[in-house]
Amino acid sequence: MNSAIRWTGQNRLLTAGLVIVIILLLISLIGPYLIDEQGTKIGYAMPDQGPGREFLLGTDTVGRQILPTIITGMPLTLRVGVIAGGLGLAIGVILGFVSGFYSGLPDLIIRGSADTLLTVPVLLLLVVVASTLTSALTVNMEALLLAGLTWMGPTRIIRSQVLSMRERAYVDVARASGANGFQIIFIELIPNLLPYIAVSFVGAVAQAILGSIGIEALGLGPQNENTLGMTIYWSLYHSSVVRGLWWWWAPPIIVIVLLFIGLFLMSAGLDRIANPRLRKIT
Repeated sequence: MNSAIRWTGQNRLLTAGLVIVIILLLISLIGPYLIDEQGTKIGYAMPDQGPGREFLLGTDTVGRQILPTIITGMPLTLRVGVIAGGLGLAIGVILGFVSGFYSGLPDLIIRGSADTLLTVPVLLLLVVVASTLTSALTVNMEALLLAGLTWMGPTRIIRSQVLSMRERAYVDVARASGANGFQIIFIELIPNLLPYIAVSFVGAVAQAILGSIGIEALGLGPQNENTLGMTIYWSLYHSSVVRGLWWWWAPPIIVIVLLFIGLFLMSAGLDRIANPRLRKIT
């Protein structure tokens, strides 16, 4: 535990990323208890008011407060990223291990499916599917939709890693000692891939959040939820940029940028752990 804390302190990229993400997580977890959620309701206040003492980030055209809208939208956007990224990566890890370790017919089916689906433009497919579900789409459904369309990349990457690792000497020793395939995977392979899986998880979360914001900014997200992407969509729908209502569109974009900076720094820091060539000699 102490060595992990010490390594994290020495890894400045990982530390900086963790600080940014943890601060945003704390705001999304604690913030809803510190604000009046009634401020997110249509008609709560006079519309199009700029930032001031009464409303710190102003109000939008339909009378909602921007600050409560963003604070209540942050956990929803993070939920989409964690569920979609985690589930998509889990599917990719399972299929990647089965494909890479057992080969044969399972490898042919899984690799063929992943390669075929990777040729389909994911954003276009997201738009088509989301447009048919717009009226009934919820945050959790959006997360499941994203997970179902983003497992192919992790599957191919994990498969390539397993193909290399299964030829290592320690795997041959485990086989010679009588370990079966499941034991080799869970005892020998997965522990060695944990840092890489951690990097992939952070990347998958970022990719899922980006995908959700993309379809939401097009108006295809959950219409009744105050996610960051839907906040941007409604600001565009009401021409906030043209009308000079910068306090409507700028804050959610700033939060999204900070979130991606934090996730990028975390990914780069974890990559130093997963990739021995990037580790600093200390």
